[in-house]
Amino acid sequence: MEELTLQLLIKAKYSGGLDESSVYFSLTIQTIAVLIGGLVLWRATNAYHRKKQQQRNRNRYFETPYSRQWRKK
Repeated sequence: MEELTLQLLIKAKYSGGLDESSVYFSLTIQTIAVLIGGLVLWRATNAYHRKKQQQRNRNRYFETPYSRQWRKK
């Protein structure tokens, strides 16, 4: 019985039946890499935008005394 099982496994391996696990593994690795890369890019652009926002001067044309007092509350 054991010999029959080994023969079937050998046939399945050389026919390509057992080769699907490597495809799923590579797909999983690619998915994880895309997620990590996306998170890194998201954090980098967020930090860049925050830095740019701090450097930007506000336009004082539309500011009124009321709007300045309203922001403090």
